[in-house]
Amino acid sequence: MKRMNVRKARDLRGSMTDAERLMWYHLRGRPLSGYRFRRQHEIDRYIVDFVCSDARLIVELDGGQHAEQMQEDAYRTQRLETLGYRVLRFWNNDVLTNTYAVLEVILEALASVAPHPNPLPGGERE
Repeated sequence: MKRMNVRKARDLRGSMTDAERLMWYHLRGRPLSGYRFRRQHEIDRYIVDFVCSDARLIVELDGGQHAEQMQEDAYRTQRLETLGYRVLRFWNNDVLTNTYAVLEVILEALASVAPHPNPLPGGERE
C-alpha cells in the first residue's frame, strides 16, 4: 500500500489542477513567513494537497466533485485532525479568483501556531 501511495502522489504532482498549480506557485520556496510546504504528500493513508509539517497545517483544494463527497471529506479532515493537523479547505474557484484572500487565511493560520522552528536571522526579511 505504501509503495502504491508514493507512486500515486508522484502521479498527482504531475497532473495538478490549475488551482493546485497556482497555489503551489505561491507556496513553494517558503514565501509565507519562511514555512516550507510540500505538495501531494502522504499522511496516514491519505495524500494531501499541501502540508506544512512544521506548522502541522494541511491545505486542501476542492473541486466540484467534492460537493458530492462532503461526508468522506469530513471524515478525512477529522482523521487528519486526530493526527494533530489543522486542515484548511478551499474551493478551487476561490483559489483561482480570490488567491490573495486564500493566502491571507493560510498566513493567519501559520501565525497562530508556535514560533517558526527556523526563523530568519535577525534583520533579514522574507
